[in-house]
Amino acid sequence: MTAQVMPEKPLQGSYALGRENTPPPSHKRLEGKIAIVTGGARGIGEATVRLFARHGAKVVVADVEDSLGNALADSLAPSVTYFHCDVSLEEDIQNLIESTISRYGQLDILFNNAGVLGNQSKAHKSIVDFDIDEFDRVMRVNVRGVALGIKHAARVMIPRRVGCILSTASVAGVMGGLGPHAYTASKHAIVGLTKNTACELGRYGIRINCISPFGVATPMLINAWRSSSDEEEDFMDFGMPRDEEVEKMEDFVRGLANLKGPTLRAKDIAEAALYLASDESKYVSGHNLVVDGGITTSRNCVNL
Repeated sequence: MTAQVMPEKPLQGSYALGRENTPPPSHKRLEGKIAIVTGGARGIGEATVRLFARHGAKVVVADVEDSLGNALADSLAPSVTYFHCDVSLEEDIQNLIESTISRYGQLDILFNNAGVLGNQSKAHKSIVDFDIDEFDRVMRVNVRGVALGIKHAARVMIPRRVGCILSTASVAGVMGGLGPHAYTASKHAIVGLTKNTACELGRYGIRINCISPFGVATPMLINAWRSSSDEEEDFMDFGMPRDEEVEKMEDFVRGLANLKGPTLRAKDIAEAALYLASDESKYVSGHNLVVDGGITTSRNCVNL
């Protein structure tokens, strides 16, 4: 008799965003490490901050959402601190790195996670309606921010001849048809920057990698999809998603994935970041770790 595998029940609310109250790990994989996570106040960034701190790292949350960032840092103090940073501004990035070095004396890990989805509405998806100002806004955060992060992190890592730099890319940077044109272009650029800088910085013992998730039911994604529906018009509503919105998004992603059963959540991307940031991946560089349930190997496009 064959055992029946029951589908995973969707988790609701904060659990879907990777805030489970799990006990500290018996083996801390980032003990003694100093890390920066940009876009760390919520979503994938928040889940990563929590996981890195659980594994012994001192973490600097860099974000523009001061109330959320400070609240997160306060809840995890003294392991976590907050620093206001707009990643599109070189002065902010430079101040972030210099402040971290001044406080801790070193920087071991930079996770370039900050990013924007841009306008997801159907009216803006066609290239014949291409909005160059929207393109510039997306590229300014997603690409300029990553490039500046790598630049200033490399400057302090090269003298020590060690370091790890990660960036959040996307399945939209792996194949076409998985996002709007501006977003897709920005994520392809991140994958390219990862490979190119890995070629240059490997001689200094610095590893550069990126992670390409499929859809995670974060507030950013759900708010962007709200704006593309006929029912929701408030594109700037950045409130926490309702439980039913999280479930609907997770159901949608599960339906598209080739791998049936598991549900992709922010904590899964944090776990991927933990692997790439830890010494367990000491010989991994220039790699794009795709976390997508097999969709990029089994689909051609998703309703572009």
